[in-house]
Amino acid sequence: MLAAREAEIDRLRQIIKELQRHRFGRRAESLPVDQLLLGLEEAEQVEAEGFATEDGGDPAKRETRTRKRSANRGSLPAHLPRIERIIDIADKTCPCCRGQLHVMGEDVSERLDIVPAQFRVIVTRRPKYACRACEEVVVQAPVPARLVEGGIPTEATVAHVLVAKYADHLPLYRQSQIYARQGINLDRSTLADWVGKAAFLLRPIHERLFEKLKASGKLFADETTAPVLDPGRGRTKTGQLFAYARDDRPWGGADPPGVAYLYAPDRKGETITGHLKGFVGVLQVDGYAGYRALAEKNAVSLAFCWSHVRRKFYELAQSGPAPIAAEALTRIAELYRIEGDIRGRSPDERRTARQHRSRPLIAAMEPWLRDKLALVSQKSKLAEAIRYALSRWAGLTRFLDDGRIEIDSNVVERSIRPIALNRKNALFAGSDGGGGHWATIASLVETCKLNAVDPQAYLADVIARIVAGHPQSQIDELLPWAYAPAPLKAVA
Repeated sequence: MLAAREAEIDRLRQIIKELQRHRFGRRAESLPVDQLLLGLEEAEQVEAEGFATEDGGDPAKRETRTRKRSANRGSLPAHLPRIERIIDIADKTCPCCRGQLHVMGEDVSERLDIVPAQFRVIVTRRPKYACRACEEVVVQAPVPARLVEGGIPTEATVAHVLVAKYADHLPLYRQSQIYARQGINLDRSTLADWVGKAAFLLRPIHERLFEKLKASGKLFADETTAPVLDPGRGRTKTGQLFAYARDDRPWGGADPPGVAYLYAPDRKGETITGHLKGFVGVLQVDGYAGYRALAEKNAVSLAFCWSHVRRKFYELAQSGPAPIAAEALTRIAELYRIEGDIRGRSPDERRTARQHRSRPLIAAMEPWLRDKLALVSQKSKLAEAIRYALSRWAGLTRFLDDGRIEIDSNVVERSIRPIALNRKNALFAGSDGGGGHWATIASLVETCKLNAVDPQAYLADVIARIVAGHPQSQIDELLPWAYAPAPLKAVA
């Protein structure tokens, strides 16, 4: 009884340490790049201030830094418009003999200039024509189709609102405040109406995107909470945004990367089964049990994530002395070192390297974990971490025999991060329908980013094409990875 009580006390202490680290400490296993950049920004600002002080008192240092800055600046993109400004002398006569000076060359420098976001009004005129002989005849060009009939926004304006909300994480009320500073009074509800209409219009592309991803032989899957307003109870309920991603670039696959989000009001296994109906292949996931129903049908092979295994040992090692957890991290780090060496190689090369280098490490790790499990209290957090790994061992080792499988599901974890940023800024979606809009537009925005496509230009062009009557049979042309801007039409 005393031993059991001591084990329970140790377990509770470990939980308290985890909660303290979760509340006050850093959660990530590595320093987030964004946070590191924030720190560097401040250091660089202080350094620049020091240089400015030195330059003011020492012309030689100022000249040296000016030459160095000019040499390392690089050229500005050729597609940017150039506004030329000529700085000329007032008197073009020779100061010595008073003869006429001639041009022998010039010094040219380029500086980057920014014009603040500018609103403009597109005025559309449709002349009416009548026949003097036939009084009842009136001829006029038809009204061009619009996303918001009778509304004021162009497709580019709506695209700007979508990108600001779902790519730059600016809630609609903040956008409304930004517009108001330039004298444009757009109520938040008006912006919401535009977003809803755009989401409805883009839904077929979202559905087609997910169909194309499901046709792949390998996908990543993850889910995250999506708080949704629940007016009947006066609070929010917890919906779920599921992310299904494809990224074959680490092994040179031909299929373009993409991610599709699907909103669901719950996290049940039936929801996942419904989403992935018809999918056949490898599904790489975390340890959530809801995905196991897919594997039971023999159509899907589950590959689990070593990053989630590592995270559990990392939490123990960070909370205090934990030699077993530290040893587990060292062993897992060696696997990741091998993966870094073979990233970008063909599937066959990756499989061969894993068979020779990774398999012996994993073959030694399993009995080591079982031995350590027998030495610790079965109620401890360490025992939970070990059991988490051992109970998923088949899925954790599947990457050894297939060069297309990654060692972890970090691809889809990165795709979840923008959702978390939106959730932090917007707090919750207004309804289940709002969660669906979130999934539709975020899927297209993030897939654009994965394929180096400008989401602003893409959404503006694609919305305009659909409004103009783009054939449903050619919807594949509108997918982000197949997108090509429509040719510009001459304006009379």
